[in-house]
Amino acid sequence: MTTEPHLHETHPQIVKRLKRADGHLRGVIEMIEAGRPCLDIAQQLHAVERAIAQAKKTLIQDHLDHCLEDVIGPLARERRQALDELREIAKYL
Repeated sequence: MTTEPHLHETHPQIVKRLKRADGHLRGVIEMIEAGRPCLDIAQQLHAVERAIAQAKKTLIQDHLDHCLEDVIGPLARERRQALDELREIAKYL
């Protein structure tokens, strides 16, 4: 079973962010191996976490904005509120 590529406009941005996080994570590993201070390591780990969290948030929002809407189609205004609320609450993931 073959599937079509599932690409969105934000995917290159997400890949770029994840590659940056990957580079930071490699740097954190080197810092630990070199015996750098814990505060420095913690700061870099925090940067890695934030980059990954932002990539995840962007991916989820993109999915809600495009994939989910494609599946359910146009909705009446009163029924659309639940989808809009889902988008809003997903920002807190």
